[in-house]
Amino acid sequence: MIDKQFATAAEAVADIPDGASLAVGGFGLSGNPMILIEALLAQGTTGLSVVSNNCGVDDWGLGVLLGAQRIRKMTSSYVGENKEFERQFLEGDLELELTPQGTLAEKLRAGGSGIAAFYTQTGVGTQVAEGGLPRRYNADGTIAVASPVKETRTFDFHGQPREFVLEESITTDFALVHALKGDRHGNLVFNMAARNFNPLAAMAGRVCIAQVEQLVEPGELPPDAVHLPGVFVHRVVEVGSGIEKRIERRTVKGGN
Repeated sequence: MIDKQFATAAEAVADIPDGASLAVGGFGLSGNPMILIEALLAQGTTGLSVVSNNCGVDDWGLGVLLGAQRIRKMTSSYVGENKEFERQFLEGDLELELTPQGTLAEKLRAGGSGIAAFYTQTGVGTQVAEGGLPRRYNADGTIAVASPVKETRTFDFHGQPREFVLEESITTDFALVHALKGDRHGNLVFNMAARNFNPLAAMAGRVCIAQVEQLVEPGELPPDAVHLPGVFVHRVVEVGSGIEKRIERRTVKGGN
């Protein structure tokens, strides 16, 4: 029987080398694979190129790797909640490939599906397509690396000619994801909002490592309930349901 279970998070991430590329699930602080991130931090891996919707906050999520200066490059759609991210980017210590959110999701999904590139209308007429977005600054504030010009093409779409921009898909060396349930075959079930980027990140990684709150035996998950089939998942670590889960921005509703 295929058994993808690893005993500990440390064992599951042990072969992630310096300079590796990672696709990491999570949206804000929802669905962050925090146990795997902390294991990678403890391991000391550095020079990472990370693809994730955002980079956590200063002391949680991917922010803990960033704060330890383990991340060389981020590919993200939102970077607004992390002051250390801002500092490193503006001072030239961090490269950033800012990508529209839907485009980022499709780049991950396409990479996991064996699709090399696709055309989209998102970004046409902006610096996303025309180039010039700062990716890395020099220490003096000048631009060291800018985004390139992307190929565009006109297609007949909905009965009229429209311009599209070519976006290359994303694949990474490893993926780190969080799921509510999983079995030893790697089939995963996600909980509500934690589903977000986790399935897409899992698909894009050549080796996908999943932390699951509950590990069940093969056959216990109804086939129709599986959100991500085990073909995309290579290692599973059970972390329990008592793990810490933080809220990025707590709001309250006032009474009348």
